[in-house]
Amino acid sequence: MHDVPIVRVEGVSKHFTVRKDKSLKERVVNFSRSQRHKEVFHALRDIDLEIMTGSTVGLIGPNGSGKSTLLKTIGGIIQPSSGTVSRRGRMAALLELGAGFHPDLTGRENVFLNASILGLSERQTRSYFDDIVEFSGIADFIDTQVKFYSSGMYVRLAFAVAVHVDPDLLLVDEVLAVGDEAFQQKCLDKIRAFQQEGRTIVLVTHTMSQITDLCTRGVVLAKGSVVFDGDPTDAVELLRGGFRTQREFEAARAAERAHAPVEAAAPVVRERVEGGAVAVVGADGRPRSSFATGDDIAVEVSVDAKQRLERWNCAMQISNPLGQLVLFTTTDRMRIGVDPLEGRARYRFSLPDAQIGPGEYTVTIALYNGEETELLRMQDAARFRVVAGDRTAGPVATPVAFDRVPA
Repeated sequence: MHDVPIVRVEGVSKHFTVRKDKSLKERVVNFSRSQRHKEVFHALRDIDLEIMTGSTVGLIGPNGSGKSTLLKTIGGIIQPSSGTVSRRGRMAALLELGAGFHPDLTGRENVFLNASILGLSERQTRSYFDDIVEFSGIADFIDTQVKFYSSGMYVRLAFAVAVHVDPDLLLVDEVLAVGDEAFQQKCLDKIRAFQQEGRTIVLVTHTMSQITDLCTRGVVLAKGSVVFDGDPTDAVELLRGGFRTQREFEAARAAERAHAPVEAAAPVVRERVEGGAVAVVGADGRPRSSFATGDDIAVEVSVDAKQRLERWNCAMQISNPLGQLVLFTTTDRMRIGVDPLEGRARYRFSLPDAQIGPGEYTVTIALYNGEETELLRMQDAARFRVVAGDRTAGPVATPVAFDRVPA
């Protein structure tokens, strides 16, 4: 079922006419001059894209690259100038703040209005209503007109409705950045639950950590064209590195590999590994939940390999409560030669004198074989916090000096 496309975009282009006339009167009176001064803006240029069932696709690119236009075209809100978009299943879309809400209706009335737009009957909406209100967290204001809502309350209610209509396809356009930290975490948890259920998600965001953490595929757009379609980590690297095309990016990667030591290819294996426990411990090896900046922090991982692993790689990621990356490393990146893994074993990532700023953090562990096929993932398997200091704020607590520069 995962090999079946839920969205197929074929040869889609979209252009808009931009006029420099200030009013309709000017267009009529100066018709000939108006025709000369209009411009055509190409938002999308001949896009071909297939999105498979159960995948999570991140659309990224600089401002004006066509991300939101493409998402709205997939959602059927914008009709393409040429090309076709095919879509299967029930869709829920969070494309604009308050889209589908009437400002003069109450939150309760808008729940029924928005749910009906998304394809639910009144009876179905009534059965979901209490869960929607509880998820949104705005029960005290549900009978208030939404024109009096803050932007965060709009997003809370809109997201709550969208995720409770049982969608096969969820489209999300940057709206998660509006809610508060606790609600953003609730939304990210819901998206991960959708992924486990095999639902399809298309996400537009400028938060690159969400692309690498949530997405199974990254699509980079520039000036209305797809310039990269592939691994989300590579997509983020291409965007941050300023590469103009996927070919240019792959050429740079090939040049890097040409200067790297050649390793023998690993045999094709599909080993089974089970996870035990992930614990955050202090310098004395005892589990701890609280640290101060500069403390020694270690992450201990217990695994059980059912078949012998000759080549393997262990990854550790530390994230903040919003899922944003704070630190990521792997045994390969650390140039650590690990012995073959067989049976039960326990390993430790050590962070001596950890210069991590105050805040709450989660730890995710993943295990890969020699082909970089993921064998095990323990998502947010451990938590710890760093207490606030009095010198700096933020996730990085590097020493800072201030001196007068001689003239």
